[in-house]
Amino acid sequence: MDATESTLSTYDTKDDISTTVHPMNVAELSSSLQRFGIVDYFVFVLMLVVCAVIGFYFGFIEKKKKTGSEQCRASEALDYLVGGRNMKVLPVSLSLVASFVSGISLLGTSTEIYVYGTQYAFILFTLLISGIISWYVFLPVFCNLQLTSTYEYLEIRFDKSVRLLGSVLFSIGTIFWLPIVIYVPALAFNQVTGVNIHVVTPVVCVVCIFYTCVGGLKAVVWTDVLQTVVMVGSIILVIIKGTADVGGLAIVWQRNLEGRRIEVPEMTWDPAVRVSMLSILLGSTLYYTQNTAGNQVIMQRYLSLPGMKEVKGALIWFNIGIIVLTGACFYNGLLIYATYHDCDPLSTKLAKAKDQLVPLLVMDTLGVFPGMAGLFVAGVFSAALSSLSTGLNSLAAVILEDYIKPFRKTPLTERQIAFVMRLSVVLMGVLCVILVFVVERMGTVLQLTMTLASITSGPLLGLFIIGLMLPWINGKSALVGSIASTCVVTWICLRAQLAIAEGEIQYAEKPVATDGCKYIFDNSTMPTNTGPIEKGSKSTLQYIYHMTFMLYVAVGALLTVICAGLVTPFLGHNDPRKMKDELFSPFLRKFLRRAEYLKVQQPNEEIPINILKIKSSL
Repeated sequence: MDATESTLSTYDTKDDISTTVHPMNVAELSSSLQRFGIVDYFVFVLMLVVCAVIGFYFGFIEKKKKTGSEQCRASEALDYLVGGRNMKVLPVSLSLVASFVSGISLLGTSTEIYVYGTQYAFILFTLLISGIISWYVFLPVFCNLQLTSTYEYLEIRFDKSVRLLGSVLFSIGTIFWLPIVIYVPALAFNQVTGVNIHVVTPVVCVVCIFYTCVGGLKAVVWTDVLQTVVMVGSIILVIIKGTADVGGLAIVWQRNLEGRRIEVPEMTWDPAVRVSMLSILLGSTLYYTQNTAGNQVIMQRYLSLPGMKEVKGALIWFNIGIIVLTGACFYNGLLIYATYHDCDPLSTKLAKAKDQLVPLLVMDTLGVFPGMAGLFVAGVFSAALSSLSTGLNSLAAVILEDYIKPFRKTPLTERQIAFVMRLSVVLMGVLCVILVFVVERMGTVLQLTMTLASITSGPLLGLFIIGLMLPWINGKSALVGSIASTCVVTWICLRAQLAIAEGEIQYAEKPVATDGCKYIFDNSTMPTNTGPIEKGSKSTLQYIYHMTFMLYVAVGALLTVICAGLVTPFLGHNDPRKMKDELFSPFLRKFLRRAEYLKVQQPNEEIPINILKIKSSL
């Protein structure tokens, strides 16, 4: 049926906006919803200005005050990268939340619920599990060693080559991730204003690069605090107003139940099922463990705190924050369906991309209130800017600590260190802006993000598992295992993306309807994969690359450990009795303690470890 045969009626908004006599077509309606006024632009620009001012303060005013103080002056790198290790718990906790919950989460998570249902929402349990793993396995070691780069640990535990590999994997993964982080809020801005994403992206990124470049970690953390408040406030407003518009919580639940959105993950061992209990408990747990414990972006925040007591406090508040905020994003997905249950905006092309569903809901519910749409877009950009600034700051740390310092025969001067860190931020920021052109052609952001991140995250997690819990495996075996795992996971991810593009892999989307639409549209492009997908026989290779994207990190980590274990008999092994027990997780240390260590260190007594002494003794 073409546009002229579609339902001819006027579009009635929930806010009693005056309607026209003639029916609107989808293009006219889309234009009418782009009500980004002067107040909205003011709110949005104000957020950018405040971020820039915070960066200016920590980069110039606060630094000048510190120079004139009588306190011991921290080195340029220590102050810039970990805030002198004297940050407070609350701002660091909010910064962790802002860094973890990017614009990808705000938009992509809600889209996931609308398109595929609530199965993915069960990751809330794995967020809690990954926090417990961080508490007992990762943080006691990394924080006691007082590292600047997380990958310093790999050199202490193994050797320089393993450290370099870990740093390269992190850099590649972050450079893949940051353009997606930038692209997502640009989509939201395009939906509510009509401004091309390639116009707004460079402007916003210049502000982010500025305050990250001049202010260092302190500027990043305090802008994260502001951005977290804006982000949370915008989501709460959307949820309250949107729920009231559809008639309350009971209506939201009823419509989603009738639309088959409410369901639990499948109980199956089939790895090809998109979201199953297996992929949730195994895949999602390891994915978030890597993100929250084995990732420089997050770990650098923990390392800015003065002690383990503060680290544990930040971890508790961080986990509470991400569970609450992620849960709100899941509810937002239910709210989107309840709002558009009888007029799917993707089928009518009112939303040009799946990840524009949330901005559309915002304009539909808050657009008539001056400044509200601006607040929401500022919230989405806040999430993106916090992730971008954190990523750039972490890349600067890795470039300085892992790529330059280990290969210098003479130490860098303070001026050289400052130049290297700031140049790294600028160059990486420009590269990420350029890569946005590539990202916009690559599909739904949530699955894309997890797929690309898994190429490097799985092998990296495997390296840390070996280092922290398998003392007999040496550097050569770990290196072979991680390289082999990276090659295999890269093939799986790229082959899967190709299969999706060719239609070989299809995931059934939840049913949608357009019978309630009150505007003219062309329904000749209605989605065709809303029913069950026939499961034919698969070859062995197909079973491998048809596995769900949620298992990629788990496969990468397990392959690293297994391959390293298999080559250990040929490449030699360590004697655990001769290993420093400070390099291993606390629960493992009791099996490694020896009499000479017990004489120096009493049970349950924590002694700060000097990284240079450990390195010199290995």
